Amino acid sequence: MLNGKHILVGVTGGIAAYKVCYLVRELKKAGADVRVVMTEAGARFVTPLTFSALTEHETLVDLWADDQATGASIRTRHIELALWADLMVIAPASANTIAKLTGGLSDNLLTIVALACRAPIVLIPTMDADMYLNPITQKNLSALQERGYFVISPEEGELASGLVGPGRLPEVETIIQYIGKIIDGSYRDLISKKILVTAGPTYEAIDPVRFIGNRSSGKMGFAIARAAAMRGAEVTLIAGPVHLETPLNVKRIDVESAQHMHEAVMTESGAADAIIMAAAVADFTPQEISQKKIKKASSEKNPQIELKTTVDILRTLGQKKNGKKLIGFALETDDEHKHALEKLNSKNLDLIVVNSLQDEGAGFGVDTNVVTIIDQKGHAEKLPKLSKHDVAHRILDRLQHLFTS
Repeated sequence: MLNGKHILVGVTGGIAAYKVCYLVRELKKAGADVRVVMTEAGARFVTPLTFSALTEHETLVDLWADDQATGASIRTRHIELALWADLMVIAPASANTIAKLTGGLSDNLLTIVALACRAPIVLIPTMDADMYLNPITQKNLSALQERGYFVISPEEGELASGLVGPGRLPEVETIIQYIGKIIDGSYRDLISKKILVTAGPTYEAIDPVRFIGNRSSGKMGFAIARAAAMRGAEVTLIAGPVHLETPLNVKRIDVESAQHMHEAVMTESGAADAIIMAAAVADFTPQEISQKKIKKASSEKNPQIELKTTVDILRTLGQKKNGKKLIGFALETDDEHKHALEKLNSKNLDLIVVNSLQDEGAGFGVDTNVVTIIDQKGHAEKLPKLSKHDVAHRILDRLQHLFTS
């Protein structure tokens, strides 16, 4: 699948740069024509001569011509490289380079080429665990994924610093398989599927000013929608009140209350092959909504708000599955496994994704998550702390298995 393909490898500053020599060698063995562009920091770890010997091409580091006096070798090499490539892979992708790409900063040859590149770009972030898990890095990676970049997550293990955690360059075979799927299009394994995703909170009005809500940011549901679209699915995203960019190639429907979400889901679910209910739908809503702002009582008596239960969207869907795959979410504070199994069975789900507020890096507003995926047989798979993008793909991997099993 890589035979005759033009693969441009970008190398930034990081100890994992030495492993990229093996990646280049294996890409060449697979028949690819490989060229390498490096940052100055990358050239401090592995010499350009090493990559030149491996690729049989000049390894480029400096944007400018060698002979500035005559201008004899000045050319638009960044455009030439960008147009030459069938795919660009940046490995290791340092936190610094990721930040530059996010902001559109192009102050070296590698970032300029990436900015001009029309081909798919694969980032392989490789750094110390704390740098990788830093909310700024995670936010930058999410922003790049929203713009169409592919990201291969680092592996967990012992790092150069002596710490243990995510940050290691994946095995060369893993990288090549990933690149191959992008080149041949097989990563689009959901291309014939229609997937409905819900995300975010709902707001239940008390009066024209106040509401009952929850702390959901919608990030997990948006990550699922984005990942499904990247994998070729036709995605409809029903979102509660959140401030997030609509993922590329996703149809978005904004709602506010649980009733609004119920109506939208019922309308859109008919054509769906799978429904992933990641939204945190309110369980209760006021019995009566005041048409005017409720004033603070002048007496000592506190105002009373009578609540009623909202419609159970997930249960309704479970009763009318008609062959659709149905995935629910559960956020628990205690007895997570027990409560999740009860929800899985009572609502006729195919899978339930459970996370706990007790786990560091899980819950509301963060860019990582710690989840356990439970199937109808009660088999539970607890995932380590991962970015929500990676969690989304793990969930979609399980969904793809449901489709093919």
